[in-house]
Amino acid sequence: MTPQHRPAPRATRVRRALLGAALGTLVVAGCNDVQGSGDQGYVTDNGQVSAVDPGDRGEPVTLEGEDLEGEDLSLEDFRGAPVVVNVWGSWCPPCRAEAPDLVDAANELEGRAAFVGINSRDNSPAQAIAFEETYEVPYPSFYSRDGRALLAFDGALGPRTIPATLVLDAEGRVAASIVGRVPSALTVVELVEDVLEESGR
Repeated sequence: MTPQHRPAPRATRVRRALLGAALGTLVVAGCNDVQGSGDQGYVTDNGQVSAVDPGDRGEPVTLEGEDLEGEDLSLEDFRGAPVVVNVWGSWCPPCRAEAPDLVDAANELEGRAAFVGINSRDNSPAQAIAFEETYEVPYPSFYSRDGRALLAFDGALGPRTIPATLVLDAEGRVAASIVGRVPSALTVVELVEDVLEESGR
């Protein structure tokens, strides 16, 4: 989707009304007990999408760690543009199912938004790297074997919230979320374009 084909403001308002059943409060605020997670350790339900009005967003999210190659990685390095954060694991069937959509969205939004993953509960970086190679993932991921990286999103993500996808605004605040498998690449693109529209981009 090129900039000249972005939705008109009225269409955006309608979409926000549909996505954000209760604007100002994340649907995922209490997701320490995620519906559909069962005993598998991942969310089995279809993605639940919600958005947060700019005036109701919390503090910028701070997360520092290492990527799958052992190099330093920080969310603050992506400030100034929307950032899509995807929580995934190579062991997680819904994560494998949604990977092509996230790759498509990342390619569609190249130059307008950044993408970064959080690999959670894989036993070794090698497993995660193999996953990224299989799906040709073009963006880096934090490696968080014990899942502690999710603590940076307290109030937005619980320890078993995987897969999950968050859209951070240019200041690093949570602007939208999808708990469970992303419905489509278009869903991710539209959420990011809503955030871009806030700043007139």
